[in-house]
Amino acid sequence: MNNEKIKAVMDEVASETAERDELIQCIAIALLAKKNLFILGDTGQAKSHCINLFRKRITDAKQFERLMSKQTDEEQLFGRLDLSSIIPGNMPFDELAKDVSYSVKLGEVQKAYKEYEIDGRTESLEKAHKLAKELSDIKEIICSVKDSAPKVITEDKIPDSHIVFLDEIFKANDGILNSLLTALNERVYTNEGQTVSIPVISFFSASNEIPDFSEIENQILKPLYDRFDLKVVTEYVSDRDNRLNILKKKQKSTVNANPTTITLSELMTMQNEVKCVKVPDSINELMDDILCALRKKDIHISDRKFFNYTPIVQAAAYIRGSDTVSVEDLLILTNYFWTKPTERETISTALTEICANPIKSRIDDLIAMADEAFEDFKSNSTNNRAFTKARKELLKVYTDLQAIECVYDTDRESVNTASEQLENISKQICQMAEFTIVPLSEMYAQEL
Repeated sequence: MNNEKIKAVMDEVASETAERDELIQCIAIALLAKKNLFILGDTGQAKSHCINLFRKRITDAKQFERLMSKQTDEEQLFGRLDLSSIIPGNMPFDELAKDVSYSVKLGEVQKAYKEYEIDGRTESLEKAHKLAKELSDIKEIICSVKDSAPKVITEDKIPDSHIVFLDEIFKANDGILNSLLTALNERVYTNEGQTVSIPVISFFSASNEIPDFSEIENQILKPLYDRFDLKVVTEYVSDRDNRLNILKKKQKSTVNANPTTITLSELMTMQNEVKCVKVPDSINELMDDILCALRKKDIHISDRKFFNYTPIVQAAAYIRGSDTVSVEDLLILTNYFWTKPTERETISTALTEICANPIKSRIDDLIAMADEAFEDFKSNSTNNRAFTKARKELLKVYTDLQAIECVYDTDRESVNTASEQLENISKQICQMAEFTIVPLSEMYAQEL
């Protein structure tokens, strides 16, 4: 596992900033999991600084940065049309150079002209001129027999980049939104009818506000916001010692003379290793509990978002140095699940409570289901169908309870206590319906 370098970069960036551990971890996870990251915070909170400190350590990755405004156009982001590609009988030079005959003849012309520059003889010039005429004829033939679709020059633009930082992305004008959306979501760019894949690993953006998407003029920006998988909120440095520490470093102008760097090849190797991190069934089951708990708290989490949580926690486990996702790696999902900043505390609290004691959380959910079944029965206790339905639901809850894997004696005791609660509820239902009491444990044993 090659996680030591990414951890070293994280530590170095953290040492040059203050109270930005959450942001730094999310930057690392975004790069490892090929996700997009949005940072919300007031001006002067080192949002861009953290991103730049991190991404400059990815040494041979092509990078693109742009401060967005209403004047930012598609050419500035994605490149401009190569006019030579739309002139009849013409073709861009780099396309011509792919033809072997053209390349060989071009070499001969260049060699002949160099000879003329050296000796200045008429014979040398005539030779170069003759070869140039032959080169022109070859070009004419190539342009007549080969299709040349309009081409966009994308060098040093988004389609030519691995890491992209679009500051204040919500200031983008409507004319470039579609191109941005497909680039962020699908990693493709379409121009002049041609769709090409782009090599971007992660898009980063920062802003001091999130648009009010309930306003008609801002609704068009909502899909753009949704394309950012991870989100972080920054605050001003709150601790006095941290502020003084950064202040002293700036006054001394200390510079890390030998920063840790990661090559693009090394990063890709890490990304492949992240994909191999195992996700136990128990984690997926716990995640389903988390999903249900958050939805009960009116946190909107789509199925698409839930089903795609895996790379985030795999990257968190990888950074930690583990080949298997554990409960503690799920805490990063606060930054994955929130849409409104006001949701952060609710999500974080729920994740912490459930992850701190997942078995207790699972038992509580099952008891809540049993209580709900009991309440439904009490509202119609004289109906035989209601009795059958309640007993069936209680048996399912009891079965799920027995399926909980207990590592510690205290966990088994909790399961036993919950089993007694279920038996008590079942007994009350039987008495109210005037049916013979059959313990859930016997019914469960019969189904095994």
